Amino acid sequence: MNAAPAGAVGRDGSTAGTTLPAGTAHPATARPAHAEPATAVFAALGTTAVLLTADPARADDALLILRAELAAIDAACSRFRPDSELSRANITACTGPVPVSSLLAEAVEAALRAAELTDGAVDPTVGPAVVALGYDRTFTQVAARRPEDTGPTTAPRPAAGWRTVRWDPALRLLRLPTGTTLDLGATAKALAADRAAHRAAAAVGCGVLVNLGGDLSAAGEPPHGGWRVAIADDHAAPDAGAGHPVVSIRDGGLATSGTTVRTWRRGGRTLHHIVDPATGDIPPPVWHTVSVAAASCVDANTATTAALVLGERAPDWLRGTGLPARLVRTDKSVLYLGAWPADGDDR
Repeated sequence: MNAAPAGAVGRDGSTAGTTLPAGTAHPATARPAHAEPATAVFAALGTTAVLLTADPARADDALLILRAELAAIDAACSRFRPDSELSRANITACTGPVPVSSLLAEAVEAALRAAELTDGAVDPTVGPAVVALGYDRTFTQVAARRPEDTGPTTAPRPAAGWRTVRWDPALRLLRLPTGTTLDLGATAKALAADRAAHRAAAAVGCGVLVNLGGDLSAAGEPPHGGWRVAIADDHAAPDAGAGHPVVSIRDGGLATSGTTVRTWRRGGRTLHHIVDPATGDIPPPVWHTVSVAAASCVDANTATTAALVLGERAPDWLRGTGLPARLVRTDKSVLYLGAWPADGDDR
């Protein structure tokens, strides 16, 4: 969530020797672009989708590809749709191996890879814990609940752990422990951004940038100066692009995650969608927002989510990945890591 292309703001929110691959999405202080890309904004996947197409003449074709990709991801990976492939697999895979489609297989593999790279800080088996905290329907529905509908939460329980998932990539067979459900929220939206950006760019022959609630993926030849991105707490706010630092990327992924926008009240506590798999509860508040650039949106969002879970351990972990990052503490002090430029840096 939270990062929006400048000028195209949507409506909408310790490892053991493993590293995320450093990519080509190295943010640099933005410089003026020579031409304005075409922009499309619409609601999708419970957030706001923004598509920027470098060649306006190919914008309609790029939009068709994005919409088709989002519809496919929603049908395969949504945990809020009882008819989605994931919802069905969460029920049947506890009784025996279940064959899944190539798309859900790709999403499952992305989630398991994220868990491995973060030593379990980002873990798809947090499904039951997320539901227990009250995130058992779309965020719009959660936010619309009346106070009397939000009773106390049950005692937090650690996630089953990604290593308990039995996955056969050759046969695309999924087996889950009894009582475990997968939540692909930390990676599926980012995967959709990556898939859509690369497919659209290949089809239309120009640069495109896909922004799904702040999960950004860029592919193809960008406009002169790169894609300009405003880093904001809430990309849905009317002033999300005003007065905020702006960076530019040419390709790869960029993600910003936080814990202050997508929140709700339950059991006398303010809760949010980031869950520590080790406890089954929300992590202690350390970071207001975390932004990371990486080779892909999946890698970027994996890193931002892991940083929020890791708390004070996040800077050392991120340094180990080599990824450019911007971390804002709850007191609003800012930490820059790697090649991320300081706010206002005119390099």
